[in-house]
Amino acid sequence: MQIHARMNNPAVLLPDAMKALWALKKSTEQNGVPSTTFDLVELRASQINGCSACVDMHSRKAKKDGESDERLFAVAAWRETPYFNEAERAALALAESVTRICDRSDAVSDEVWEEAQRHYDEPALAALVLAIANINVWNRLNVAVRQPVGDWA
Repeated sequence: MQIHARMNNPAVLLPDAMKALWALKKSTEQNGVPSTTFDLVELRASQINGCSACVDMHSRKAKKDGESDERLFAVAAWRETPYFNEAERAALALAESVTRICDRSDAVSDEVWEEAQRHYDEPALAALVLAIANINVWNRLNVAVRQPVGDWA
């Protein structure tokens, strides 16, 4: 089945928006969060949001960066697998909570937040929250315009 985008990606159409989104991503780097953790968080949020373009892109990037097939295949079921360390699990739980903010009255519970704080200092936690927000923006842009996998990357 051939899927066509409804329009060009808004971030492509508005170059200042693209620059801002890339600047936001760049600001999260070098703050104590391993790049592999960002890859997992971006993949998980994209799975939740049904963003096929980002699922494809971030799983390919993670694989290129050395991520194992076992871990990539298990991201959607991270709670039930032995492949992730405690810090990664805390980041994945935070990603799910921030991505699913409308699913419960206490969107990011104290339990989820405190577990993330156990593993990440304040700058690293800030970087994680910003990275989660940023991938959610990308997911929403791509889902809205029905961005085909690999079409514009």
